[in-house]
Amino acid sequence: MSGPTKDTLLSVRDLSLEVARTGHSVVKEISFEISSGEIFGIVGESGSGKTLATRAMISLLPPAIKVSGGSVAYKGREVLTMNDRELRRLRGAEVGVVFQEPMTSLNPSMTIGRQLEEGLILHTELSADERRERILDMLRRVGIREPEGALAAYPHEFSGGMRQRIMLASVMLLKPALLIADEPTTALDAVIQRDVMELMVDLTRAEGTAVLLISHDLPMVARYTSRIVVMEKGSIVEHGRTEDLLEAPQHPYTKKLLSSLPFRGEPRVVDMSKAPMVSAQNIVVDYPGRKSLLKRATAKRALHGVSIDIHEGEVVALVGGSGSGKTTLGRTIAGLVEESEGQIRFQGRARDADWQDYRMNCQMVFQDPYSSLDPRMTILALVEEALRLVPNLDTAAKKKRALETLEEVGLGTDYASRYPHELSGGQRQRVAIARAIARRPRFLIADEPVSALDVTVRAQVLDLFSGLQKRYGFSCLFISHDLGVVEQVADRVIVMQDGRIIEEGDRDRIFDNPREAYTRRLLSAIPALDHNERGGVTLKWRLENEA
Repeated sequence: MSGPTKDTLLSVRDLSLEVARTGHSVVKEISFEISSGEIFGIVGESGSGKTLATRAMISLLPPAIKVSGGSVAYKGREVLTMNDRELRRLRGAEVGVVFQEPMTSLNPSMTIGRQLEEGLILHTELSADERRERILDMLRRVGIREPEGALAAYPHEFSGGMRQRIMLASVMLLKPALLIADEPTTALDAVIQRDVMELMVDLTRAEGTAVLLISHDLPMVARYTSRIVVMEKGSIVEHGRTEDLLEAPQHPYTKKLLSSLPFRGEPRVVDMSKAPMVSAQNIVVDYPGRKSLLKRATAKRALHGVSIDIHEGEVVALVGGSGSGKTTLGRTIAGLVEESEGQIRFQGRARDADWQDYRMNCQMVFQDPYSSLDPRMTILALVEEALRLVPNLDTAAKKKRALETLEEVGLGTDYASRYPHELSGGQRQRVAIARAIARRPRFLIADEPVSALDVTVRAQVLDLFSGLQKRYGFSCLFISHDLGVVEQVADRVIVMQDGRIIEEGDRDRIFDNPREAYTRRLLSAIPALDHNERGGVTLKWRLENEA
């Protein structure tokens, strides 16, 4: 790579990191430069060292990791030798950071308004009224519908996507010269993801802000960066202009990442003549509003008379933005949320007519397997627990079924005695899938099952899911905001907005000829991918002129 120039904002030279106790190397002599106003990308899977490397750039390494060599210069000043006062001036005011999980970055005991005001108090001389006006304006820009009400709310009152937007707002308020964005859009739906990224681009152009974008979302990185580096096991294995690298990758690891992107498969034939496996008719869900001393609570309607049929062996994808009601519908069908009106039927009978039979045949895979797996139980015990109420299975048979199921999801007997914290995110999701299929259910609800996974792990889990669905023939409601994943796995697509179904149809019709403006907007946020003969991909953005 070329050396620093007068336009270089950040220069990283031969940076190496190691585990302090063992001396094990986790980042190995990486080098790159970022210029003012540039959007620069770092791509790699979990464990590649990309997040640790960027944390070292502002001296935010965990205690167990230490710098073993190299330098990091910001505007010509060495960051690694700065004292605490210099670092406080650097962080926030000049270098902003957006972390992957906003709930760990936002204080749960402080209101949103107070947290957003903190940085302005520390780094500006604005009056209270000026701070409030700037905060409200920024909340509007990042898509918060009721910014006035958000100021008095707490982080737990927002969805994951909303919390990430609030986190972005808190960083952007100070107009930093460099914005480090570590997986900033992982929890966001495709449209909001694009809106957030467009906001970053606008900020870069208006303020001359550089963006260091860290992500495993290759299409998103490709759309917004001018240059990228690819990291594997702590080393940079390839770097260059984004377009050149995607079109003609040189390193086998880069080719592996690109080959793992979701592509549309051949359509399957599903028998729609029989009665639906699951039928939800005119479902209405109301959530009670917040109570106060002087104001009566007003209920919020999350679902407005929604109807959906899922046939035997069919994979129906439920898509929509954050707050569209798709997860609420899935949880209502599963019986985890009580409907205010409407009826749910399973195999032609009212769901509540034989509740135990329904619960045995309806299983759910949640978005975050770590929060749904008991950390005190071994992997074998977790899968066996799902078989507790299955009739005609004694203890030995349950253990045998559990071990067979672990083998089916790609986790051998070596994993049976481990605990959830000893597994990677992808392995934990395999355990969650194993728990769901161990009973051999007729119906499965998968709520964002791969949204937090790396691209190659996501591809493995999707292949696993498709293989299991073909083997056991279960019907599936697949809830996702990732339309690229939906294009790969779905037979039929249902689009939701504001608690209503606005469009539905078979996968190819929805993706190739969407009728509703909202559906077209969703599709315009994801690329159509084509492999080329050089092992790379060509990205074409759908409905580009309508975005």
